[in-house]
Amino acid sequence: MSQRQITVLGECVADAFAEPGGTSNELALCVLPGGGPANTAVSLARLGTPARFLARLSGDVFGRLFRAHLETSGVDLSSAVPAAEPSTLAVAELDAQGQAAFSFHAQNTADWQWTAEELARVDLSGTACVHTGSLALVQEPGAAVVEDFLAAAAPHATISIDPNVRPLLVHPDVYRVRLAHWCGLADVLRLSEDDLELLLPGTPPEEACDIWHAAGARLVVITRGAGGALASLDGERIQVPAVPTSVADTVGAGDSFTAGLLHHLDVRGLLGGRLTEIRLDDVAEACGFATRVAALTCSVAGPNPPWQSQLEQLAAADLA
Repeated sequence: MSQRQITVLGECVADAFAEPGGTSNELALCVLPGGGPANTAVSLARLGTPARFLARLSGDVFGRLFRAHLETSGVDLSSAVPAAEPSTLAVAELDAQGQAAFSFHAQNTADWQWTAEELARVDLSGTACVHTGSLALVQEPGAAVVEDFLAAAAPHATISIDPNVRPLLVHPDVYRVRLAHWCGLADVLRLSEDDLELLLPGTPPEEACDIWHAAGARLVVITRGAGGALASLDGERIQVPAVPTSVADTVGAGDSFTAGLLHHLDVRGLLGGRLTEIRLDDVAEACGFATRVAALTCSVAGPNPPWQSQLEQLAAADLA
């Protein structure tokens, strides 16, 4: 089946990983191109899904890094906006389990300056799904513009949202206030168990799914790292185990999971509307594929999702 395009909207972030310097009073930074939406767009393209990325790309050194990374991965940047503002920088520190804690340098950077005029120029006629989330939906002045864009796209395309809560940059209350509105726009809501705890502290995952279904989201997926994923389709639920892997770090794993989920649904022609044809078996298969994509992302350093050929090699090894 010929796949229609998935359009991803959101930020590019320069992920700077702290490393020991040459002397005791030095700290080296290894900078990799990241940002949740950008990671998802890259992962989709590497899996073979036609992926277009709506971004405001700075002309600075990081912006040039983003552009090269996205284009090399096969992402369509024809609708990206050249931006005069600087790029967003995040400094990451990894713990013993490979989990990253980020500090953000994001004031007045390019990613949040969307205008209605910029997004009004975007043609969505060939788009089956629009995916966004993370900081693009909460950082002003562009957040309200992005919400209006989703509302305009919703009658014609499946809407996918990943809140990707960043409490050190934006207080979780800002997400909580907007989340019910996002569920009213979204067909797919994917978030991590850490997001769940920040958004609805102490709430069991199944109860949270029902809350978000009631607000409008048809498919809710909560990823749990080594615990796999819980998927809920209109209240019907399934647990999907994680794929065992040697973890270098977990940066970009959730973004890759989202890409794997959307890619699998797109290949089967299930995107492009309100998910009216989807069944729980389809969700289980898509989540199973997504866990393999996430596992391969965790096996290498930084937000470096796998190519389709690597997934094929993994599948062949499993059959051997």
